[in-house]
Amino acid sequence: MTQDISPLDVNAPVLLEMRHISKSFGAVTALVDVSITLRHGEVLALVGDNGAGKSTLIKILSGFHHPDRGAIVIEGKEVHFGSPRAARAHGIETVYQDLALIDELSVYHNLFLRRERVHHPLPLLANREMKRDARRALDDIGINIPRIDVSVARLSGGQRQAIAVARTVNSNADVLLLDEPLAAMGAKEGSQILDLVARLKQEGRVSIIMILHNYVHVLEACDRVSMIEDGVIALDKPTAETSVDELTEIVVNEYRRARTASHEEARSA
Repeated sequence: MTQDISPLDVNAPVLLEMRHISKSFGAVTALVDVSITLRHGEVLALVGDNGAGKSTLIKILSGFHHPDRGAIVIEGKEVHFGSPRAARAHGIETVYQDLALIDELSVYHNLFLRRERVHHPLPLLANREMKRDARRALDDIGINIPRIDVSVARLSGGQRQAIAVARTVNSNADVLLLDEPLAAMGAKEGSQILDLVARLKQEGRVSIIMILHNYVHVLEACDRVSMIEDGVIALDKPTAETSVDELTEIVVNEYRRARTASHEEARSA
């Protein structure tokens, strides 16, 4: 069973804003004047149908794409990301579905990927130090990995996802972007990830934006939900003020409109 997440302080300061973001790829419009806000300690769900624009928004925030229009503001200051490295320098870390783990490397080596510790003056890996700090980092956020010297290829999907999250937290990120963290997971593994999100929120270590599809998970794990439909924000509410029925009804209505438009196009052809 997942942990209960305490309500967000409504007076918590704003950490991040994306203001009036638009993005097109050739003739395809992905985002149209999208604005979202993330407060310190908040867990925000991004939901919407496939192709609605969720992943594009995340990739803009993580520095992979550049918006055609709009601004990204961190703690009141407008910033510009020329690359994912620039986004990370501003405290924004992303965990994609592929996790960017190296199967052949151990748990602790993956935790220090791109940040390896070395002995000086000889360029030798400080394995003992990384093992010690990796165990401490996992224990600090309640991740139970009995052995950290085994390759991540031997771990379950939930454990692998947890390691990818732990790596970003261990890098002192301020904003954590999770792209469908529960995809292809069973109930037990999914609950472990939601428990991890709950612990991170309770500790106030990081603010989180998650792309989710299961509305029960949204209401259980998140403070607020923003629904994107056809590149625009169709709903933005605290999760305490919405329901699975309301979220589902928006999607159903959109589906009906799309079917009606398709039938009309077919009749006029």
